Amino acid sequence: MARTDVAIDPTMLTPTSMEAMANQATINIGIIGHVAHGKSALVKAITGTSTVRYKEELERNITIKLGYADAKIYKCNNPACPRPDCFKSYGSKMRVNPPCLRPSCGGTMELVRHVSFVDCPGHDVLMATMLNGAAVMDAAILLVAANEECPQPQTAEHLAAVETMKLENIIVVQNKTDLVTMDQATENHAQIQAFTQKTFAEKSPIIPTSAQLQFNIDAVVEHIYRSIPVPVRDFTSDPQMIVIRSFDINKPSDDISMLKGGVAGGSILKGVLTVGDTVEIRPGEVTRDENMQVRVRPLRTRIVSLHAESTKLQFAIPGGLIGAGTLLDPSLCRKNGLVGNVVGKPSSMPKVFAEIT
Repeated sequence: MARTDVAIDPTMLTPTSMEAMANQATINIGIIGHVAHGKSALVKAITGTSTVRYKEELERNITIKLGYADAKIYKCNNPACPRPDCFKSYGSKMRVNPPCLRPSCGGTMELVRHVSFVDCPGHDVLMATMLNGAAVMDAAILLVAANEECPQPQTAEHLAAVETMKLENIIVVQNKTDLVTMDQATENHAQIQAFTQKTFAEKSPIIPTSAQLQFNIDAVVEHIYRSIPVPVRDFTSDPQMIVIRSFDINKPSDDISMLKGGVAGGSILKGVLTVGDTVEIRPGEVTRDENMQVRVRPLRTRIVSLHAESTKLQFAIPGGLIGAGTLLDPSLCRKNGLVGNVVGKPSSMPKVFAEIT
């Protein structure tokens, strides 16, 4: 297991180095598609973590806020182990190389990827939330339900959105195949092929699955490894992180002496953030004066903690989703108050523009 309490030379890190992958995801994959096509179920099948966490989401059985979960992808080191059985995903807490689960294989599973999944809401009124998540995606998995005609409205809108972001690495998953006959699945497969023509997904693999039954999940995991390359990362520049979530972790019953600062969640675009770093958040607080002119006040704070899911970090690298604990007034971070802000070194932050002409 890689340690997080040792001195690290950022110039020696790569997105596939064991020192990096053991503790933090190094690639972000968006899960996109129409409402109720099984996006959250697929993430749970791969990661073992449910992204549906809020009361309203549980009551309505839909994703409303951006969901997130990490998975480690392992490949069996026995060359005789057949594909896709030789691939297996575990939650990010897995700290050792587990044995291959295939009977009589005798091989050991070796870590080959550590992935963050961004689970996007599929409802039409939540497109803005989906677009916010698209800002940190390196690739995407497009889900299409086999028991509905393709394309559905948000199937088309989500694919158009990731194409606008120039995401060329896309995997198409035909989900809910357990609810249809072979003929219906074949017809739906043809509809998907016709829909994806002349798009970035035209040559993408179409993988039939049932997320609820965890059918063919190993094939999805294999294609994540084989079809989605790890992006080139910049570890040496001044750090910049884009915020896609922010929240107040304090509870109403907490004593005032135990209150903690707000948390900014997102993905580092370049550079390395370290616990103890002084950072600036831009644009920060945005207000209007009596003449309705936009006024911005950048925020300065110190990073007091870094986490990748439940893993405590001393440093965080580009790729993957992280949470940065700060000394900010938690009210500034409550209810995603910092979404869209950029966090970085004070001397290297981009300028803030109130309007573009």
